[in-house]
Amino acid sequence: VQLQASGGGSVQPGGSLSLSCVASGSSFSINAMGWYRQAPGKQRELVAVTTSGGTTNYADSVKGRFTISRDNAKNTVSLQMNSLKSEDTAVYYCNVVYFRGRSSWGQGTEVTVSS
Repeated sequence: VQLQASGGGSVQPGGSLSLSCVASGSSFSINAMGWYRQAPGKQRELVAVTTSGGTTNYADSVKGRFTISRDNAKNTVSLQMNSLKSEDTAVYYCNVVYFRGRSSWGQGTEVTVSS
């Protein structure tokens, strides 16, 4: 599965950004689709994930501010990020889990929140 992410950029604190990721190249059903992020000097962490069954999970730090959505027909996953904070600054990666637990990662897109 190949993933192509788009969106991201720079925004002031309190602003909003949207990320999108399209999955292609697989005939298997995609189970989970999600977003992770990695800030400088830190480990990659889960931001939000949504399963094929419609379950969603968010990191505590983004609950109420970020919304993950998925379009199964288009194999896309999006992340709407509102009320951004400086600590949201990171490289964001989309991820999918598909056939027998296999996983693929997108190329990463930068999000910078700074005044």
